[in-house]
Order: sequence, then C-alpha cells, then structure tokens
Amino acid sequence: MHRYLRNLDWILIWTVLLLTGIGMVLIASATHGDALVSGSNRFVQRQGLFLLVDVLLAVGIISLDYHSLKRIALPLYGFTVLLLLGVMFFGHASLGAQRWIQIGPVTFQPSEFSKAFMIVCLAAFLDERSEYLEQWKDFIPACLFMVIPFVLVLRQPDLGTALVFVAIAFSMFWVCGFKLKWIGVLAGVFACAAPVLWRFLHEYQRNRIRVFLDPELDPFGAGYHVIQSKIAIGSGMLWGKGFMQGTQSQLDFLPENHTDFIFAVAGEEFGFVGAVVILLLYLVLIWRGLTIALNAEDRFGMLLATGITGMYLFHVLVNVGMTIGIMPVTGVPLPFLSYGVSSLTTNMLLAGVLLNINVRHTRLQF
Repeated sequence: MHRYLRNLDWILIWTVLLLTGIGMVLIASATHGDALVSGSNRFVQRQGLFLLVDVLLAVGIISLDYHSLKRIALPLYGFTVLLLLGVMFFGHASLGAQRWIQIGPVTFQPSEFSKAFMIVCLAAFLDERSEYLEQWKDFIPACLFMVIPFVLVLRQPDLGTALVFVAIAFSMFWVCGFKLKWIGVLAGVFACAAPVLWRFLHEYQRNRIRVFLDPELDPFGAGYHVIQSKIAIGSGMLWGKGFMQGTQSQLDFLPENHTDFIFAVAGEEFGFVGAVVILLLYLVLIWRGLTIALNAEDRFGMLLATGITGMYLFHVLVNVGMTIGIMPVTGVPLPFLSYGVSSLTTNMLLAGVLLNINVRHTRLQF
C-alpha cells in the first residue's frame, strides 16, 4: 500500500482537488441569491455530494488495470451509440436543446459521458491499427468511427460537445503520426465548405457566430452573455471585488453564472490574480497529462492520456475564450469548476484514468 501511494501523481491529485475546491467556492457565490430565497444552497449540496461519490469512483478506477478498458471498447462503443439514441427518443428538453435523460430524481447528460467513452473506444481502435497509420487515407476509418456519435450529439443540438469529439480525435491522431500539412488541407476544405455548413446550423448557432464577431449586433439577445461576461471580468480589475461581492453575478446580470460562465464570476470577485491562479492550475493539469502520456508503458496508455489531456485543453481554451469574447459561445463547461453532475463525474473519472496510467508506468521501476 505504501508503494502504491508513493507511485501516485500527487501533483495531479492536488491540482484536481484545488480546482474542485475553487469550483465549490465559485458555485456557492454564483448561486448565493438562490440560497437566500430557498434557505439552502441546493447547487453546492448536490455538487458536493456527487464530488464525494466521484472521488470514490476515481479511487476504484485507479485500482483497476487500465488495459481492461481495451477489452470492453467495442461494447462500450455500442452502449455509447444507444445512450445517445436514447436522448433522441426519451430525452428531456431544456433551453431549446434535448440533451438530458431523467431517471427518477437524477438528471444526467449522456453527451458528457460519451466524451469519456469515445476516448477509450478511439484509443483502442487506433492502437489496433497503429501499424497501418502512415498516410492520410489510413485515418479515414478512424474518422468514420467517430461520425455516428458526432452526428448524434450534433443532432441534439450540442455543437460544443461535437467539437470536443473533433479535438479529442485530432489530439490522438497527432501522436499517431497525423501530419501538420494534412491539418492545413482539412482546414482549407472546411473553409471552402463553410457556406454550405452554415445552412445546416440552427438560427441560435448562427446568431452566436454573428455576435462573436460583433456582440453589439444583438446586445439584449444573443450578445448579452458575452457583453455581461466581459463587464464582469473587466470590473474585477487586479484583486477583484471580493467573495459574493460581484455585481454582475450577484444581481443576476450574468446568465449561466454557475455553469458556462463561472470563469467570469472568478474574474469579477477575485480579479486578474484569481483568474491567473486558475489558469496556472489548468496549466499544471495539462502538463501532468502530457507527462503521463509521454511516459505511458504502451501505445494504448499514451493514446488514452493524450485524448484526456486534449479534451481538458479544448474545454479550457473554449470556455475561457468565450467568457472574454475571443471564442464563440458554446455549451462547453470549465472542467472541475462549472456546476454539473455529468461534467464533474466525467472529469473525475478521466483524472482517475490518468492516475491509473501513471501508476502502471511507475510500477515497472520496482
């Protein structure tokens, strides 16, 4: 047991715990008004309860051999597709999208879990074909492998999660030998196809792109989130206004302040210094993920760690980017900080997989 504990990546563990702790503080502040009305903060209680459960699940993941995930990859892929199909027929609609399934008192978002499942499935798929990945056409089967879940998530509609699939795939393709010039060609194809793809977007998605270019086009509609977020972050200045002292978040000017725009709460109440601390913690998280990928004992472990790290990086870049107006608004939560049981569980389980890969590597030294 002593050797097992010593082999754990304690930097990663403390980074995740610090991020979740900061997340609980920010959620408590963002939902303070709701707590005053109801007499108890149901958001903090629910997030805290599932955090304890998720920690136990992560410990269980660490104790298993991650190679066992490879053996269940194919049935896991089938389960993922069925789960996403279930959203289409039995899903619960909210905020104009059908993304949730409710079982008794528990409501969860299958697309969040599908990200973790597809990392495992794609890692196993690429590992089996690793000897044949030399030319761009060799990656076509892997792209087709991702098409079904990608389309099902896009159908909900959930463009943010669908783009996460793309980020996961490209990060794993990269370590398998996918060349930079191929990415340039694909970017060119995408740019040429953009006018056609525009016609398939929902109107609210088009508005998000329009207000990304100019939020003042619809300051009280599609551009409202970004404008209020930038006001909140800018008003925090260097040290912030203090815990529960933010005007934009406390007076409900900032929409979705406990989920998608929680970074704006951090910027307003803890200022530039608090925002930098959070970003540094994410930098450490990405660093440890890349280190674990580089030191993995086999290709499957490397692909798993790369996919997980790529997912974390994409989430941070897009979420922080949209709060400061340099990325379009998408429903991509900030890992470990944003409120959401499905998101928290997915991120904690994937952190457990990273720790598992690291433990298996360090054990080889004894």
